[in-house]
Amino acid sequence: MERLTIETRPIEGQKPGTSGLRKKTRTFMEPHYLENFVAAIFQGIGGAKDKTFVLGGDGRYFNDRAAQVILRMAAAAGAQRVIVGRDALLSTPAASNLIRTRKTDGGIILSASHNPGGPDEDFGVKFNTPNGGPAPEEVTNRIFEASKRIETYTIVETTDVDLSAPGMTTLGGMEIEVVDPVEDYAALMETLFDFDKIRGLFAGGFTMRYDAMHAVTGPYAAEILETRLGAPEGTVVNAEPKPDFGGGHPDPNPIWAKDLLDLIMSGSAPDFGAASDGDGDRNMILGRGVYVTPSDSLAVLAANAHLAPGYSGGLKGVARSMPTSRAVDRVAEKLGIDCYETPTGWKFFGNLLDAGRATLCGEESAGTGSDHVREKDGLWAVLLWLNILAESGQSVAEVMHAHWTAFGRNFYSRHDYEAVDADAATRMMDALRDRLDELPGQSVAGRTVESADEFSYRDPVDGSTASGQGLRVNLKGGGRIVYRLSGTGTVGATLRVYIEDEGADPSTFDMDTQEALADMIAAADEIAGIKTYTGRDVPDVRT
Repeated sequence: MERLTIETRPIEGQKPGTSGLRKKTRTFMEPHYLENFVAAIFQGIGGAKDKTFVLGGDGRYFNDRAAQVILRMAAAAGAQRVIVGRDALLSTPAASNLIRTRKTDGGIILSASHNPGGPDEDFGVKFNTPNGGPAPEEVTNRIFEASKRIETYTIVETTDVDLSAPGMTTLGGMEIEVVDPVEDYAALMETLFDFDKIRGLFAGGFTMRYDAMHAVTGPYAAEILETRLGAPEGTVVNAEPKPDFGGGHPDPNPIWAKDLLDLIMSGSAPDFGAASDGDGDRNMILGRGVYVTPSDSLAVLAANAHLAPGYSGGLKGVARSMPTSRAVDRVAEKLGIDCYETPTGWKFFGNLLDAGRATLCGEESAGTGSDHVREKDGLWAVLLWLNILAESGQSVAEVMHAHWTAFGRNFYSRHDYEAVDADAATRMMDALRDRLDELPGQSVAGRTVESADEFSYRDPVDGSTASGQGLRVNLKGGGRIVYRLSGTGTVGATLRVYIEDEGADPSTFDMDTQEALADMIAAADEIAGIKTYTGRDVPDVRT
């Protein structure tokens, strides 16, 4: 084989977002695009020589080809070893676990998370640091700076590496270890949860439907739920990972997992339903006739985590992203533990987890996790829910009502306006930002503004700061509205509006969320002028 030095030049826009670099698949397939970014990763971390990395992805279109390119570049850069999932597959939490347990120098994860896959859809690459978590801004900034000055990259010329079966091989002087993508992760789950108790739940006739959405968690869910826990065959559906996710959109929410939602809301519903996203780090939780919002799920898991063996000693603290409902804050207050409010992006939880300040973390975008890895973990959340149901003997609906009775209910919804004109959305945010100081005391849609600000965060562990993290408007009576432009899409801009109100009267707990939030929804539009700036009457997605 030959080590080649390829001349190139910087490509604009290779700035990693909260979860790496995401672009259209065809963009990544353009000459030098992937190679430039991988070379920038290596430069940004001080080189790849003599280092060990984990490599894998969610199996979306171009995953296999990208993995071969990265292996050839790692070999040319002098890496000592790459641990890669069979067929280049690894869920994001499984990759995080391998980085941690094998004490590697980090890992490269190929995924665009919940975004659709295919030649005309989305692809992504992100670097995770040796703690197993997404690279912090200090590292992503170095990667971005390297991408702006790159002139050459190196790669070895060779045939494809066989990744079809576990085992060892070499590429140049670099070792390649192909591993079963499920084994280590499943073993970790057995240390956290009472598998015997959950087996008893299924043996007693408990029924479940898990929709893997033709994404990476299919093999994980089939092995753990059906093989190890004894759930009936067929409990896991859409279990085969496909490059285009079976033509679907692997985002576990009521819009894209509507078939599962309809089943669980039907008269012949199973007891429990769950789904996960493209790379396995998000989840949706359902009970017969009940949709559990991600924010409620985080609060319930925090209140009941002690029922699982891995958390029987209690929680050190909890953390949530700023836009996430404050339901978990109520739990933390009652438990007498700290609750941290961070910017959006799992990387902001890393220091809190590493420092032992938090045990459970969550984001309203269907991501929950704990200190077992440094990523959100969809299947972990499902297993913790199963452990809680097995120990409590309650249904999902009963668990939710017991929780609301103990802590009160936070009515909460996220409204997504997708692919809006980026300039118009930016003008809206700028105009609102300029008016924040004027809002307190104003009456909007029958509510009075109490305070308004732009969220900034100072990390309590290392003192780093993050500013410009979203606009917040608090209304008297416990209402809150948050406005953010999301960085996870690939076309235009996604305006996310997070709307929340507190409810303490048990007679209101079963109200429809959108009905309960009607005045807050009206206030959100009145305050920001959403329709005026975007031309949209209604959001594309409500969750």
